[in-house]
Amino acid sequence: MEKKIIELLCENARLSAAELAQRCGCSEEAVAAAIKSLEKQGIICGYTAILDDRALGENRVRALIEVKVTPKREGGFDEVARRIAKYPEVVDVMLISGGFDLLLTVEGTSLAKVAGFVSEKLATIDGVLSTSTGFILKKYKESGRMMQKDEEYERLKICF
Repeated sequence: MEKKIIELLCENARLSAAELAQRCGCSEEAVAAAIKSLEKQGIICGYTAILDDRALGENRVRALIEVKVTPKREGGFDEVARRIAKYPEVVDVMLISGGFDLLLTVEGTSLAKVAGFVSEKLATIDGVLSTSTGFILKKYKESGRMMQKDEEYERLKICF
């Protein structure tokens, strides 16, 4: 039942306990208890909305930043990653395989703000060796959701 609840919440976190219970074939009380347990265990860490920044008219700039790190003797990559994660500009921090060690999502109100974060804060952290920044220009799909609806194609009428 918990796996089904997780699957349904990943599709739509706004489903009510009644809707989840109906789809899982159990009681609302059982669903509420399962969700509470999943949250307490740290399996469900939070809920969020997927926003289309362009439709909102907001001037938010997001960048994906790859970071090469010197791991610490005792904490490995964790110590540096936790330090980076404390900055409010940092939305996501992930340990990755490949040529870099960490992948960050960073958000700011302008290209200059994000660039300033990289040069003044991120690059000065002990253990950060190098970075590579790519700015997100347009989102097509986020968290499994298409960001724009497909445009309707209509053939032009030919008149003679």
